[in-house]
Amino acid sequence: MAQKEIVLTTNEIARRIFGQQDKSLKLIEDTFDVDILARGNRVQVEGEEEEVKRVAKLFSELSKVAINNNNLDEREIEYAIDLAMEDRFDLDKIYSDVIQVTYKGKKIKPKTLGQKKYIDSIRNHDIVFGIGPAGTGKTYLAVVMAVNALVTNQVRRIILTRPAIEAGENLGFLPGDLQEKVDPYLRPLYDALYEVLGPKKVNELLEQEIIEIAPLAYMRGRTLKDSFVILDEAQNTTSAQMKMFLTRLGVDSKAVINGDITQVDLPNRKASGLSQVRKILTDIEGIELIYLTNRDVVRHRLVQKIIEAYERS
Repeated sequence: MAQKEIVLTTNEIARRIFGQQDKSLKLIEDTFDVDILARGNRVQVEGEEEEVKRVAKLFSELSKVAINNNNLDEREIEYAIDLAMEDRFDLDKIYSDVIQVTYKGKKIKPKTLGQKKYIDSIRNHDIVFGIGPAGTGKTYLAVVMAVNALVTNQVRRIILTRPAIEAGENLGFLPGDLQEKVDPYLRPLYDALYEVLGPKKVNELLEQEIIEIAPLAYMRGRTLKDSFVILDEAQNTTSAQMKMFLTRLGVDSKAVINGDITQVDLPNRKASGLSQVRKILTDIEGIELIYLTNRDVVRHRLVQKIIEAYERS
């Protein structure tokens, strides 16, 4: 048996790591089969030598994150533990990357290694495909990166689009004007923008046509220049629609295409354009395919377990 005392910087740093009612400490104890005694900012760890070393490294990593004014939630602690079990200690690298600050002053950062890779890929490539299950931040992070590109004058416009497959892209039978017809299908894009920029600023940019949100069908025949373009729910594009979208890209533009190939809603068993591009567009310089997994899910911890259960079924 081995023992090690860990001294954290302050009691406040310790509080952020320990969690409410020491919930995080108990999780670490159970995962690594060690005994932890905490008093103030001092932590005594006892157990098998290798496990004690891992836990000490884990506390060091969590301390770096907490010092940077990060309140660690339960999901983030669980992810840190998962990494530590594999002897990977990359949290500080992940959380030190501030992508954008919201209108309320919240710092937006990646929360997993997969998300960090996704963000870096968007920075370094003109066309990026983000493929993975729900809850991995594909849409939200793409919108945040688009906002950052706009406010730093890398692009002049943001264009957000989705295939309105639920209405068969035939919106004429729905009541209301065009905007009222398509808004329900584009709501997740609005939600992400509102969180980052605030409703007032978003509405101003929409009126000025600096931000455009429209169904995929309305992209046909256009050339999108000086723009950050996001195609969301891309698993519901046909091969022809995907080709149409990709060939809209003009000079000084960037495109991010997101989707979950396990949730295709195309009628008559049509092939998904997103599935096909994985074979067609491999090994083209400037295009990157990023695969996110259930380990990158940042919603409620049960979402990850639900995805895993469906994968096993």
